[in-house]
Amino acid sequence: MAPANLNIDPDKWVNDYGDKLYAYAYSRVGTAEIAEDLVQETFLSGLKSLDKFKGSSSEYTWLVSILKHKIIDHYRQKATRSALNVDSEDARFKQSGFMAGGWIKDKAPKSWSNDTVTSMESEEFMRILYFCIKYLPDKWASCFILRVIEEMPGQDVCKELDITSSNLWTILHRARLQLRDCLETNWFSNAVKNRLK
Repeated sequence: MAPANLNIDPDKWVNDYGDKLYAYAYSRVGTAEIAEDLVQETFLSGLKSLDKFKGSSSEYTWLVSILKHKIIDHYRQKATRSALNVDSEDARFKQSGFMAGGWIKDKAPKSWSNDTVTSMESEEFMRILYFCIKYLPDKWASCFILRVIEEMPGQDVCKELDITSSNLWTILHRARLQLRDCLETNWFSNAVKNRLK
């Protein structure tokens, strides 16, 4: 049990923190069922490790840190279930010659305007971003979520997903390209259309 001088009441966790933890998990995994499972696992882990709670942070912050580890475990398992060849050719890059690896002119990404960048913080943008992440291969999504969304250091992502740093860089590069394509199709073109109405 936690030290007696700390006011911890696991019976209130669901009412006090359930919705916030669920929203946090859902924003990271994009699936209601998985988010619910992760929150339940978080509560169970919290109950099992009450003696480790020292009170140096709030009860909620402590539960969020447990949930973050559950999310990392989720993506680690997901990534190992779907091994991926990241060395496959991408039709957007020149495959040989002096410019190998460079953009093919008409396949290069379009520039995003400053108006578009400022709108990136909107709720709708985040909804579409997570929609696009769902269509990434599992290992790409895992790398992107852990490195970019969770801001986990690259070396830790490599360790968690059992990949090399060059694999991580390649995966993140390709994930960003695919996300950019998806966002240009589902967010930016629609945002422009809506401004013209």
